[in-house]
Amino acid sequence: MKERGSGILLHISSLPSRFGIGDFGASAYKFVDFLSQAHQKYWQILPLSPTDTIYYNSPYHGLSAFALNPLLVSPDLLLKEGMIDPKDLKSIPSFSSEKVDYLKVTNFKKSLIDKACARQDRFKKSDYKDFCRRNKDWLDDYALFTALNRYFKGIRWNQWPKDIQDKQKKAVRTWGKTLEKEIESEKFIQHILSKQWISLKEYCNKKGISIIGDLPIYVDYNSADLWSNPRIFKLDKQKNPYVVAGVPPDYFSKTGQLWGNPVYHWEELRKTKYDWWIRRFKRVFSLYDIVRIDHFRGLVAYWEIPSKEKTAVKGKWVNAPVEDFFDTVLKKIGNFPVIAEDLGIITPDVVNVMNKYHFPRMKVLLFAFGGDMASNPYIPHNHVQNCILYTGTHDNNTARGWFEKEATTEEKKNLFEYLGRKVTSKEVSWELIQTAMASVANTVVIPMQDFLSLGKKARMNNPSFVKDNWEWRLSSIKIRQPLIKCFKESARVYGRTR
Repeated sequence: MKERGSGILLHISSLPSRFGIGDFGASAYKFVDFLSQAHQKYWQILPLSPTDTIYYNSPYHGLSAFALNPLLVSPDLLLKEGMIDPKDLKSIPSFSSEKVDYLKVTNFKKSLIDKACARQDRFKKSDYKDFCRRNKDWLDDYALFTALNRYFKGIRWNQWPKDIQDKQKKAVRTWGKTLEKEIESEKFIQHILSKQWISLKEYCNKKGISIIGDLPIYVDYNSADLWSNPRIFKLDKQKNPYVVAGVPPDYFSKTGQLWGNPVYHWEELRKTKYDWWIRRFKRVFSLYDIVRIDHFRGLVAYWEIPSKEKTAVKGKWVNAPVEDFFDTVLKKIGNFPVIAEDLGIITPDVVNVMNKYHFPRMKVLLFAFGGDMASNPYIPHNHVQNCILYTGTHDNNTARGWFEKEATTEEKKNLFEYLGRKVTSKEVSWELIQTAMASVANTVVIPMQDFLSLGKKARMNNPSFVKDNWEWRLSSIKIRQPLIKCFKESARVYGRTR
């Protein structure tokens, strides 16, 4: 990312589809064609990990750090491969084109996946065996855990029978035989998801487009990762987390954000030479071209909150062995194309680490117009080349929504002064896009909502609320040619074309 370029942020779930949620099928390929027509270099997405309606399908509450989300499987591609019949798609439920109804989608996709898995023996060729062999280090545990989780009907894994809760070898063999069919189905659908995703990624790469993936720093308690690796997390004798993750009060919330994820036991990780993290990085680099590490500062020092607390206010900062960690990881992996998400409370130690390893930082234009613009780190004249500039992120309102509902009188005044003229709510998104494209920042990424000048209803996530997030959908890939031409010309003028 040392050359100038730009791209679009749009999660797979937001793509249009007759199946209620975006997937790895035709609309994804059409979106790549749009990026190519507009001479863009990057497509940024959110995490692809399996989600759960219990956690309102947040991709940052993933049930595995390694597996892919079955909700993103393409039914059309299943049909094309002969894994389901045409009749299976004759009675598709009526889905909203504007929002994802996750419960409805989950039930529908599960029925299709069950039908595909019922035929799995016909499709288990050498590539399936090769997939299982190459991914054995996470796939076996994930498949068994998921089958067990379904068998025990969602009971937390630390309430399972003691022998399988502790993952004793004899119990693993016994349950492996008992749930053999279910385990094979979980492996098979991961194989299908992998094939669909890798084909899409290869199509992107052939078009000169790189995929920026997202790596959440934490995993969920009810995940294969916790069950199979309890020692690398801070758990008590009953294997419950005694401290959990979050962030202190900041721009997004006066009481902070209480995420509730278990935090890492870094001394135990150090003893293993960070094996789990190294395997995780290898996995994500096989899925994406570039990886954004969400909440990067948590790898330097993390906000640790007693699990009994109801908010994130009464936490404390705890240091991680960050330099030993990255030195070890870099020796094992070598090429390490990452973006450090450094929003929120950033202290000098975090900056020092990013500078030492030359990790690109993030800048957000929506933060640029408050206070003293002369010294504001998010204003374009204070940018550096080695950064990724966004108009906003998935956690922000859209640019238009911000302008209409959140921007203060001072921020609007500063914005108009910086632009040299007043703008309307219909104009603000593209004014900010043009301002971003002109920046010295090597890379610019624009949320699709801002590209389309959409208002607050198109917001992807509001960190202050757990419900009603991750639902926004793009109704169509039929983007007006004048808009594509405008973006293409902007990329040309500001030296960001492929």
